[in-house]
Amino acid sequence: MQPETTLRRHALSIFRASLAAADPRQAVTRALRDLDTGSFSRIIVVGAGKASAAMAQAAEKVLGRRITAGLINTKDGHFAPLRRIELNECSHPVPDQRGVDGARRIAALARDAGPSDLVLALISGGGSALLPLPAEPVTLAEKQDTTRLLLACGANIHELNAIRKHLSAIKGGQLARLAAPATVYALLLSDVIGDPLDVIGSGPAAPDPSTFQDAWSVIRKYGLERKIPAAVRARLQEGFSGALPDTPKPGDPCFNSTRNVIVGSNRLAVDAAAAKAQALGYQSLVLSTTIEGETRDVAAMHAAIARESFTSGRPAPPPLCLISGGETTVTLRGKGLGGRNHEFALAAALALEGIPGILAFSAGTDGTDGPTDAAGACADGATLLRAAALGLNASDSLARNDSYHFFQPLNDLIITGPTGTNVMDIRILLVKQQKNR
Repeated sequence: MQPETTLRRHALSIFRASLAAADPRQAVTRALRDLDTGSFSRIIVVGAGKASAAMAQAAEKVLGRRITAGLINTKDGHFAPLRRIELNECSHPVPDQRGVDGARRIAALARDAGPSDLVLALISGGGSALLPLPAEPVTLAEKQDTTRLLLACGANIHELNAIRKHLSAIKGGQLARLAAPATVYALLLSDVIGDPLDVIGSGPAAPDPSTFQDAWSVIRKYGLERKIPAAVRARLQEGFSGALPDTPKPGDPCFNSTRNVIVGSNRLAVDAAAAKAQALGYQSLVLSTTIEGETRDVAAMHAAIARESFTSGRPAPPPLCLISGGETTVTLRGKGLGGRNHEFALAAALALEGIPGILAFSAGTDGTDGPTDAAGACADGATLLRAAALGLNASDSLARNDSYHFFQPLNDLIITGPTGTNVMDIRILLVKQQKNR
């Protein structure tokens, strides 16, 4: 038996509406139609991210033969057919050698640009891990080890990027530095709360307010001073002491001919989800598009609001659709398989046990959640009962961070395949109106 069929169908429909609003092809097309490219000798397209292939498709459609060269790094499986821009698939969230090779070639394209050229940078979520160019003497393996340590500690995107930028030769505004004095026009599909230019994809074309001191503070916060590789520790400490030049800051001349434009975001996706829910007959209540924090705690809060609506009609009576966006974090306690959206659904299942008429749905807009083939999962008040019949224990699965293997036999995974976009997560809780009320 599946979670309440109508609620599940409605949640999927609401989620798909949010994906349509975050379509990178439409967003890039709108942005480029307003750009005068007639004065440029050459147009060079570079970029990285889970949605960069779809963004490149739109660039090719608008600019056509004006594009003289191009290379995009994207996540494995996030493919789109291109004619004039080369597509390089590589690993995410932990970078690999293919990513390094592509980033090195992207840096060379930017460095080759002249004062009469345009460098069009297409950056989307995942761009930081997909644009790895370790700064000497750091190696790829050492950067991978550092990334794994930070992810395991539950470091947020801001903390991760502060480290990545200071271990990189291309991020943190350094792409703009490489391309100067060419014109750089960066189109950004934001997967970061608040849409800060310097954080989206680690801001390859944006001024970097973070410093070596900030990066070292993150290492100290999580007690990683003696766990990170020696070369990483040496570089961060040299930078912290002033022996190395920092990333370019606001006011640096390399940004004189650089413009960063946000063309899509989580807020637009959430607004579209709310409109679709209303069209389906629900009262929509957007909780926030800036949700952060530990996933299981956030799930408990969402479930509590849904229960309150169910029992008292506050903050709004059913039929109600609660929606939130943003990106939570998972502190790894076990060695299971899953991602923050799977874990959200599992924690919500525990909080909703035995309560009918409420569905919790959480999915990543890129179509993948953590190292899995699913965007997320859904759960309701009967999930734990159904799981017990299969010998599954929700509390044990949550303790082991094994949410994927919990939902897989229940057929409650949300599998969309790569969506071509990436604007963080969408969480949907539907509260059905009871017949006796």
